Amino acid sequence: MQNLIRRDSKPWQLQVWASFGIAVTLCVTGLAYLPGQDLDRAFMVMGYLFCLTSAFVLSKFVRDGEAARADGRAADTPMFRWVVWGGFALAMALTAWGLLRMDVNPTYKVFLGVSWLYLITGAFTLAKLLRDRQEADLLEAQLRGRREARAGQE
Repeated sequence: MQNLIRRDSKPWQLQVWASFGIAVTLCVTGLAYLPGQDLDRAFMVMGYLFCLTSAFVLSKFVRDGEAARADGRAADTPMFRWVVWGGFALAMALTAWGLLRMDVNPTYKVFLGVSWLYLITGAFTLAKLLRDRQEADLLEAQLRGRREARAGQE
């Protein structure tokens, strides 16, 4: 019997990593050349990093919750759910507020906004790719262990 473990294709992996890299590059470029006060630049860098990290945390939280429900286990506590979802919402809202209130050219604001949203969607896609790879590796290791155990019994 042949066991099939579903893995993402190499071109898809390359596309996800390249897309995330491009998004990071666009954000860094936009923030590096951001006109205005140093405080505005610092706020936007913190906002982008807050959004990026909270997107990865949210992605893991949702995936872990689905896995827990599928196994019949309890998911995380309701308070942690509030922390994760609230943190993501707060990061997005504060970054959007900072972007909208900055006194810069509207075209520049649009560039920063689009690159920021590109970064967030890239983060979710990358988190999924990495988690899928981890789950496939774990499944492959379990199957290898079972085969070795069967071979040792024979």
